[in-house]
Amino acid sequence: MADDIPPGWELKYSRSHGGKPYYLNTYTKQSQWEMPTGPAASTVRASHLLVKHRDSRRPSSWREANITRSKEEALQILQKHRQAIVSGQVSLGELASTESDCSSAQRGGDLGQFGPGQMQKPFEEATFALKVGELSEPVFTDSGIHIILRTG
Repeated sequence: MADDIPPGWELKYSRSHGGKPYYLNTYTKQSQWEMPTGPAASTVRASHLLVKHRDSRRPSSWREANITRSKEEALQILQKHRQAIVSGQVSLGELASTESDCSSAQRGGDLGQFGPGQMQKPFEEATFALKVGELSEPVFTDSGIHIILRTG
């Protein structure tokens, strides 16, 4: 069983849960009960484009003081943006600088390096699951809907 553990993870046994096995990320020291599916990453780097909607945690941005679009409308906008990126019409960075509802738009959507626990869980999980250079499908968080490009 220990031979199947991806690099950067250690198999440990819980003293407080009757010897139940768990997995420790040797870089971040975070643990999980489930068997890891890939190598442990200490940090990732990503850029994103965020489209907020009226049910977002803060329905305003540098682009719009009061965002009133529905979640469905936000998803349609984001899907058009994703298609433009995938088809090569524009890069995520170019589009994020004018269309993202996140202040990271000033940096072409670049969020820099981050590790586990620094972003909302769905965003973190999606980013760590991507390969470098891969673009996500829409990712829903309390902030709105994102497309994420893993850059490192």
